[in-house]
Amino acid sequence: MTDSTDTRKKEFTIVRVFDAPRSALWKAWTDAEEASHWMHPRGMTTPREHVSFDVRAGGTYRYTMVNNDTGEKFPTGGTYLEVEEPTRLVFTWGDPDDKIDEAMVITISLEEEEGSSDRTKLTLNLVGAEGHPGDGFIYDGWESALDSFEDHTKR
Repeated sequence: MTDSTDTRKKEFTIVRVFDAPRSALWKAWTDAEEASHWMHPRGMTTPREHVSFDVRAGGTYRYTMVNNDTGEKFPTGGTYLEVEEPTRLVFTWGDPDDKIDEAMVITISLEEEEGSSDRTKLTLNLVGAEGHPGDGFIYDGWESALDSFEDHTKR
């Protein structure tokens, strides 16, 4: 995890290469049915009935992750800031009631691997975890969610 130049915010970047075409990865990030299968760390689920996406700049999304052991619910949501199909999504992320200018921001970039339209490099950049109640677990949570994402893209 590296600090950004703004000392009030932390950021991190995760890069993964998936054996799937960019269009499949885009759909997994923008289709509520697809996202319900992976948008949670291991040990949690995201029931389809708790997922809604309005994928457009200014549109919002919500989903609720449920801890498999305790049943504890974690409502999550935000606002799409940029939508550039099929290469880039920028959105706020956190509590659905967070104000846009106070929320964490995630940028997802999808690039076809050179020489292969069936392999895609995903870059996830998150800014703003400092001081968030779960900031020590956010990186690990996204790493785990991307493991679930990888499992989902192999179906």
